[in-house]
Amino acid sequence: MTDPDKIQSDYYTQTASSYDDMHGDPEHDVALSYISSLITGLNISNILDVGCGTGRGIKYFLSKHKNLTIKGVEPVEALIEIAVNKNHISHQLISKGNGENLPFTDQSFDAVFELAMLHHVPHPNLVVSEMIRGARKAIFISDSNRFGQGSYLARWVKLILYKLGLWKWADLIRTQGKGYTITPGDGLAYSYSVFDSYDLLAQWADRIILIPTVPFSSKTWFHPLLTSGHILMCAIRE
Repeated sequence: MTDPDKIQSDYYTQTASSYDDMHGDPEHDVALSYISSLITGLNISNILDVGCGTGRGIKYFLSKHKNLTIKGVEPVEALIEIAVNKNHISHQLISKGNGENLPFTDQSFDAVFELAMLHHVPHPNLVVSEMIRGARKAIFISDSNRFGQGSYLARWVKLILYKLGLWKWADLIRTQGKGYTITPGDGLAYSYSVFDSYDLLAQWADRIILIPTVPFSSKTWFHPLLTSGHILMCAIRE
């Protein structure tokens, strides 16, 4: 069986030179804008970007917050090279590593964030647990929400299956036993919703803020759970 980690690494290595053009999704700009406001409001002095890729988040915050110390962690060397050579981010700001074993001591950062990385790992809450370990004040997750994708009926079906504990098996059937899908635009991806990490973050945080980062039209009370395919989840600790 082909190793999913190798498939993923090969994909990013092969697409590194065009990564920024392929992944310039506007929802990340929306998320970064909200995070930027909270950085100011929460008096955050340093922040970590988990799975920083080519440094989009690092570059954004360096331009917006002159006194902010920012670090990044990225497992793919080819993406780090683009961050340094194309996006002019200092190599000292990025450590090579993965989100399941962050190379930092406990509570090293006021805040830790990720941009659409969790749906690319098989066990996202292992990464979220590491984000919790490293954060003092806030954690920001900007990622997909399976329950806000597809037809309205499909969204309800996915939610019901998830609540019954059957989604894992349904997803294995959907992916023909692999547990992941592969597309040209997103590479290897797993089914994920920011709500998969809600309970874990709620145990740590004093408040959770949910912000839809894509346009929506529905007026249901189940917003953004069933209305937004991408959400920024902000976990804040007093």
